[in-house]
Amino acid sequence: MISAKQLTAVLFLPLASVLALANNDKKASLPAYVLRAETVIVLVDQDAGISANDPLANQKAREDVEKALMKWGRFRLVLDAPSADLVIVVRKGSGKVVQPTIGGVPTNDRPVIVQPTDSGIRLGGQKGRPVGSTGPAPQDTKPAPQIEAGTPNDMFAVYPGGSGDPLSRPAAWRYINKDSLKSPDVPAVAEFRKAVEEAEKQQKSKPYAGNRLTADLNRFKLQWH
Repeated sequence: MISAKQLTAVLFLPLASVLALANNDKKASLPAYVLRAETVIVLVDQDAGISANDPLANQKAREDVEKALMKWGRFRLVLDAPSADLVIVVRKGSGKVVQPTIGGVPTNDRPVIVQPTDSGIRLGGQKGRPVGSTGPAPQDTKPAPQIEAGTPNDMFAVYPGGSGDPLSRPAAWRYINKDSLKSPDVPAVAEFRKAVEEAEKQQKSKPYAGNRLTADLNRFKLQWH
């Protein structure tokens, strides 16, 4: 028979393990579908207009993100949302909260893509509205001046892919910071990589935490009997 002091100590061990598991669950992590993802598409924010000062800013940011993703090598780039496990949306900041831009211009038209990579050349093409998008088709819009308001910094957001409108779903991960889409480093991709690696570490550590809890409970049963 065990004493009251021993019983308190034995009961504390499983409780401590449960609390440790609860604390780990409170840490911000990525959804499981992000860790399972293999394919990704990179799109310019459909609400982004064209700046008169830097008309190709968003297109360049998209290409820089794609190059950084190819260098990372974890995901395979595709050209349509339904075949993509993840949809990454980028938007280049202007440094201003409010600025005049030209709207009604297809932001994701890509008749020909030629991108050199470490393993060769990436070729592809895309024209018109991305498959799965619910936004207006290019032929239904006309360029027009507009006032664009939003964050002055670069934006990088990750959404689930698949059929339907990916942007109608909550973002799995978002990063907004000054020059976060700037090449050659592309800090947003570097931060996303850190988030993925941290989530994988948390995922791998969970079975061990569960094993500790099971061992503590078994030890409690042995000492009780």
